[in-house]
Amino acid sequence: MAVDPDAFRRAVGRFATGVTVITTVLDGQPFAITANSFTSVSLDPLLVLVGVRKASRFHAPVLGSGVWGVSVLAADMQDASRFFASQDRHDAGILFDGWKHSVGAETGVVLLEDALAAFECRTVLAYEGGDHTLLLGEVVALDGFRREASPLLFYEGTYRVLPPTD
Repeated sequence: MAVDPDAFRRAVGRFATGVTVITTVLDGQPFAITANSFTSVSLDPLLVLVGVRKASRFHAPVLGSGVWGVSVLAADMQDASRFFASQDRHDAGILFDGWKHSVGAETGVVLLEDALAAFECRTVLAYEGGDHTLLLGEVVALDGFRREASPLLFYEGTYRVLPPTD
């Protein structure tokens, strides 16, 4: 018996995730997407994993460049999440206008400065995964931009925020 894709989507939506913006640069042109399929894999060596939809405009550039950045979004960064998730806004000349950012020293990828943390990665392996490619990356640099902010979460198709801790 086959699992209904809509039921599957609802079921995996019950797993709360953080929200990230994944970036790359190819031939001097920046690219970015919003992703919640990001996870830590290993401490020795330092490895992380992200899933990239094959149909996205980001897919070919990130495979071609072999480097990518991960900006972990804070609770007040819903606008950034929505902006980088939009499929109609990929004019590279203005892609990061209006967003505080820096360029990673190790990879040259853009990192959002209001993020909770940022990682620079080099692709170690790329795995076929249905309509996505799973990128396993070695972390070559990291930074914690905002230690005091709460994370932006995604649960059941909507943004959520953790209550402040004591």
